[in-house]
Amino acid sequence: MRFRHAPEIWADHPTLAAGVLVVDGVSDRAAPDDPVERYVDQARERLRNGPASALPQLQAWRRTFAAMGLKPTQYRCAAESLLRRLGKDGTLPRIHPLVDLCNAASAAAAIPVAALDRDRVKGDLEVRRAHGDETYTTFTGEVERPPPGEVIFADEAGQAHARRWTHKQSGTSIVRPETRDVLIVSEALHPGAAADVEALLTALAADVAKAWPGVAPRVTILTSTRPAVELAG
Repeated sequence: MRFRHAPEIWADHPTLAAGVLVVDGVSDRAAPDDPVERYVDQARERLRNGPASALPQLQAWRRTFAAMGLKPTQYRCAAESLLRRLGKDGTLPRIHPLVDLCNAASAAAAIPVAALDRDRVKGDLEVRRAHGDETYTTFTGEVERPPPGEVIFADEAGQAHARRWTHKQSGTSIVRPETRDVLIVSEALHPGAAADVEALLTALAADVAKAWPGVAPRVTILTSTRPAVELAG
């Protein structure tokens, strides 16, 4: 299995910074409560300093969504949605230990983080523009077809594992109790994004290794000249 961004994505978004964290052998029995709470506290501090929409990390995504023809107040990147939920509810939902850790880290950094069950991805996974014949399954099981040109995470079977780039993942490859092998992807577009994405994934890797003893997370930073990473399995 290989993960990559299509050449046109790098060409159209020259400020893109992306990285992946490959995790093999997780379970739902870990309890990374300390790092989750630490990240949530950092996210709360961000919100105390002003609205999430004013953060440069999220402003960059808003500009990108607008350029793609999406209303930034209707379709938000996942990190902004998490911060808005934290501001409203005072906490983040608990779903799965690894997802909780990724969500908290995403909110703290104001950078989107996606966690996908690799066993549910068919062949290579590519961030690219939709052809119009791909299928996307919502969390409630409804099937949609992304329109041609929309940025999606697409596998070789024509499954879209995310719509509107960093807006929302698919119900097909969400992390479940039985999930063992995970691909974590982080992407950003703001000034200084490359260093921030690397720092975010490096910290996540350390948290994962501590919460799941024996697991050896692997971080890879992607660039326009190194746009792909080969994954085991």
